[in-house]
Parts: sequence; C-alpha cells; structure tokens
Amino acid sequence: MARAKLTRQERSWVLYDVGNSAFVLLATALIPVYFASIAEEGSSVVVAWGYAETVASLVLALLMPVLGSLADLKGNKKKFFIGTVGTGAIALAALGIPTAAMAFLVLYVVASIMLNGSMVFYDAFLVDATDDERYDEVSSQGYAWGCIGSCVPFIACLAVVLGGPSIGIPMDVGMKIAFLITAVWWVAFSIPLIRDVHQTHYKERAEHLIRDTFGGLWKTVKRIFKDKRLRYFMLAFFCYIDGVHTIIKMSTSYGTDLGIDATQLVLALLVTQFVAFPSAIAYGRLSTRFGTKRMLPVAVFAYFCITLFAAFFLREALEFWILAICVGLFQGGIQALSRSEFGKLIPKEHANEYYGFFDIFGKYAAVMGTFLVSVFTQLTGNSSMGVLSIAVLLVVGFVLLWRMPERE
Repeated sequence: MARAKLTRQERSWVLYDVGNSAFVLLATALIPVYFASIAEEGSSVVVAWGYAETVASLVLALLMPVLGSLADLKGNKKKFFIGTVGTGAIALAALGIPTAAMAFLVLYVVASIMLNGSMVFYDAFLVDATDDERYDEVSSQGYAWGCIGSCVPFIACLAVVLGGPSIGIPMDVGMKIAFLITAVWWVAFSIPLIRDVHQTHYKERAEHLIRDTFGGLWKTVKRIFKDKRLRYFMLAFFCYIDGVHTIIKMSTSYGTDLGIDATQLVLALLVTQFVAFPSAIAYGRLSTRFGTKRMLPVAVFAYFCITLFAAFFLREALEFWILAICVGLFQGGIQALSRSEFGKLIPKEHANEYYGFFDIFGKYAAVMGTFLVSVFTQLTGNSSMGVLSIAVLLVVGFVLLWRMPERE
C-alpha cells in the first residue's frame, strides 16, 4: 500500500474494502448478465433483478439496527462481522449450483444480505481503527483501494468466463469458478481486519439484554431526531444515496434491457473502478481542504446529471461508457464522505447501533430506488422512465445537504 501515513490498523481496515468490493463488482457487472442467461425467455431482467435487490435491502434494513445494538456490546462486534462474512462467502460460492432463476435469486439475496450486513459492522469499525480527524482520509482510502483492488479478482473472473470457451471451459462453468474466486478473495481480505482491528468503543453488557437492546434503540431514534444536524444529514442521505445505490445496482440490467452487448457493459464498469480509485482519494483530500459540507452537494448534483443522462441519452454502448466514467468520478467520494461524516456526528460507543440506522436509511432508499425503477419500467414499458423516477429524490437530498446546520 502506497500511503505510508496509514497505520497498521488503518491499512487492515482499508483492506476489507478490497475484499468486499470484489463481490460488489461481480454483482454489478457479471451476476445480472448470468441471471439473464438462466431467466425465463421474455421476462424483464430489470424487473426481476430490481425486486430481488428490494427484498435484500428490506430484510437488511429491518435486521441491522437490532444486530447493530447487540454488536455494540463488549466483544460482540468482531463476532458479528465474522459471522456475516463467513455465511455470505458460503452463499456466494454456492451461487453456481442452482439452474433455476428463482433458486438463484434466493441464494443471491442471502449472499447480498450477508455482504451488506458485514459492511455495517465494517463501517462501525472505522471509529476503532482511526481518529476523528482521519475519518475522511481513511474512509476515502478504503473506497479507493476497494475500487482498484476488486479489479484483480474481477479480471481473473472475466478471463475464465469470457476466455474459458477457447480452452474448453463452458461459460456457465466459468461463472461457477468466478463465484469461488470472489468468495475466496472476500474471505482472504477480511483476515487483516479480524487480526488487527479491535473493538475499543463499546457498551457494557446489560443484565436485561432484550429489554435494554430495544430500549436503547428507541433512545437512539430520539437522539437522532433531536440532533438537528444529524437529522438533516440522515434525511439528505436517505434521498441522495437512493440515486447512488440504484444506478450502481441497476446499471447492467438497464443496459441489458437496452440491448447493449454484455462484453461492452462489463468492460465499461471495469473502467469505472479504475476511474474511481484516484477520484475517491482526491475527494478525501478535497474534503479536508474545503469541508465535507461543500464536497457532498457537488457529488449529489453530479449524480442528478448522471441520472438525466441515463434517462435521456443512454441508448448505445458509447453512452454507457460515458456514464460509467462519470459514475467513477463521484461514486467513491460520495460514499466515503457520507460514511466518515456520519462517524463524526455519533457517539463512538454506540457506533454499530447508529450505523445500523445509517444502513436503514441507505437500504430503505435502495428499496425505494430499485422499486421505483422496477414499477415505472413495468407500468410504462420503458426503462428510461424507471431511471428518471429517482431524479427527484436527488434534488431533495441536495437541498437538505445545502441547508444542513454548521457543526457547533
């Protein structure tokens, strides 16, 4: 790792982004294409994939505040992290087993829930891995190295899937190998965090676990809405992250519905990762100079423009390449700064609990976004109208961020 300024704990925390991003990239680029190959003829990949993502996000949003509150107890955070990574990696490796579309989607939903659950605990480990003044830098480094590091197993997966037929490996067998490669990579890069980052902020174990857990959740809800700055930020995040998650999750399915060649889609999304690497680091440094309050609205406005471009101009492979590059410029920055800004606003000993609610807002936004895209696509028969439906929420998120009170 090039940045000598990162401590061992910070580097180990950053490396998990390298591990989990491999699954995120595979789920964005190849898995929807593979799903389209086993789906029933005539069915819309966008609609089916959108509903699957909606179910995964909804289940996760319901579970994470409770699990987060339990993970805040002394000694629990790492156990929950290991449990979600292990279960998710097994489900990911098993994705090559089903031959029916519905069975595949069920297994994918399980793997997706575990992936995103592990990322909540991972985000909460930020407060243990570094100091307040380093949040923006370390969080941005995580997204940056996650983008570039995930390309290594992904390129290996592409070589097996696309190049396999030339050496006698059928494409479906190549996908099975790709699932295994990604699962092993995910687990391997979780080991440094498990070894080096320890829970230094925690709640003491309570005598009445269930009562105190749900009582604590209610107190957290009240604290969130009592704190004006935190309230504005959470509502803004709910709105703008909708567009971010929906574009990331639905881009390949949307391109497939438009008839763009699968190879073009995959290679364009690979370019997104390379563009996102320097962009995320640059965003972390710009936020140090100009402040997160200024840099986040810039990224939200950019995503609004990207959404309009996707709805009105995306028709051919060239436009998809342009879209992929534009997403890469802002994807890492907006997510990294959102994560670090939230960490600055919350009490450290309740990090998992708060990040559980952070995840609720993010996942319900993802539910809304993927659901809106699926419903409007189904109603209008036009994928472009589905994409356009999320632009309004980006505008609301921008306004709320702009009006957010200054830190006292």
